[in-house]
Amino acid sequence: MRVGIGYDIHRLVEEKKLFLGGVEIPYIKGLVSHTDGDVVLHAIADAILGALAMGDIGKHFPDSDPGYKNMPSGDILQRVARLLAEKNFVIGNIDTSIIAEEPKIYPFKEKMVENIANILGVERSKINIKATTNEGVGSIGKGDAIAAYAVATLELKT
Repeated sequence: MRVGIGYDIHRLVEEKKLFLGGVEIPYIKGLVSHTDGDVVLHAIADAILGALAMGDIGKHFPDSDPGYKNMPSGDILQRVARLLAEKNFVIGNIDTSIIAEEPKIYPFKEKMVENIANILGVERSKINIKATTNEGVGSIGKGDAIAAYAVATLELKT
C-alpha cells in the first residue's frame, strides 16, 4: 500500500465561477488559478501523484504552459488516473477536507463524491469529503481563500 497527501489553496475573487469537487457551486466569487481552480480535485491529484512518487501537479501541468490555461480540473484528475493505471495501482480510498468559511459545502457533497468516483473509476464508498471552517482565522477565515487537503491510499492491482 502507498499513501499520498495533497494540499491546495486559491484566493477567491469576484466574477469567476466556483468549482469544487468538479461541481459548479453558485457563489458570488470563484478561485483564481491557471486552471479552473478546483482545490478539491487539485489536492486529490497531488495526493495520488505523491503516493505514486511522481511529483505534483505543478510538474505535470505547469502554469507556465499555456496549453493548461483554464483547463477543467476534472481533466487533470483523469490524466492522473491514467498514470495510476499505467503504474498498476488502484485507489484504496480518498479522504478530503475542504476548508472554507463560505459557501456551505454540505448541499454539494454527494455530487462531488459522485463526480470524483466517476473520474477515478471507483465505487463511491472509496471517496470521502468533509468540510470545515477556519473559525475566522487567516485568509480562509476572512473569506479570501478556500483550501483542501486530501489523502490517497493506493493498492497494487491484483
